[in-house]
Amino acid sequence: MLSRLFAPRVTAHAHCDLPCGVYDPAQARIEAESVKAVQEKYQANEDAHFRARAVVIKEQRAELAKHHLSVLWSDYFKAPHFEKYPQLHQLFNDALKAASAAKASTDPATGQALLDLIAEIDKIFWETKKA
Repeated sequence: MLSRLFAPRVTAHAHCDLPCGVYDPAQARIEAESVKAVQEKYQANEDAHFRARAVVIKEQRAELAKHHLSVLWSDYFKAPHFEKYPQLHQLFNDALKAASAAKASTDPATGQALLDLIAEIDKIFWETKKA
């Protein structure tokens, strides 16, 4: 009897962990922009101490970009999205690998490659938000 009394009367279904609005590729983009900016500053400075600090910061930001991409991939996008956008899994895989490449490199081209992939994810993300 108590179980019926406290049982939910309405079942709610949510698309994601929390009400939508908490996910946004902008988080990954901001971190990737930081990665590229640090790579550019690294290239423009010959000071060994500055460069060492720049590498640490770049690696932290690249790891944050990977985190934000992983959360978006696993928590926001669902089966209907992957059906409508069959390239999405590969796109995320490529973006995560690009983040790793940028983390390991001081070449701003790797930071730009990451930003380009995030821009593709961003485009699909906003298309799904309109649906």
